[in-house]
Amino acid sequence: MIFSSELRARAFTLLGELRAKGFRLATAESCTGGLIAGLFTEIAGSSDVFERGFVTYSNDAKHELLGVSKTLLEAHGAVSEEVAQAMALGALKHAHADIVIAVTGIAGPGGATETKPIGLVHIALARKDGTAVHRVFEFGDIGRTEVRLATLDAALNLLSELV
Repeated sequence: MIFSSELRARAFTLLGELRAKGFRLATAESCTGGLIAGLFTEIAGSSDVFERGFVTYSNDAKHELLGVSKTLLEAHGAVSEEVAQAMALGALKHAHADIVIAVTGIAGPGGATETKPIGLVHIALARKDGTAVHRVFEFGDIGRTEVRLATLDAALNLLSELV
């Protein structure tokens, strides 16, 4: 078992809520490297809800797979509200999903700047009905794995709020 029983239980519950509403889910992940998709696909029977996951770690991947504009990436950087929202909307456009969760951040130990510290994470959610939400988190320099797991937790919380 890759994920804790608590995370698996949360994912199982979310899948049930998505299933009950007839929603299909997709993910667009950068700093988590597919952890969110991995959690959902660890649940047997998730294929009727989980549509696909995009792991877009590089700027080229964000541009090529999700249609995030190079101009946007250059102007705001990959770790920004604008790019997180563009990732969510791009995944919604390129997947057969009703709801998308997108994450981009700095897990560390490198990559930080004066204005973008380690632990800075942007999460965006987009739904086909036009709902779009963005949240920013500053987890701090708590360690690479811990930032990634905190991001996974925050993404599940946001999904729970908006399903």
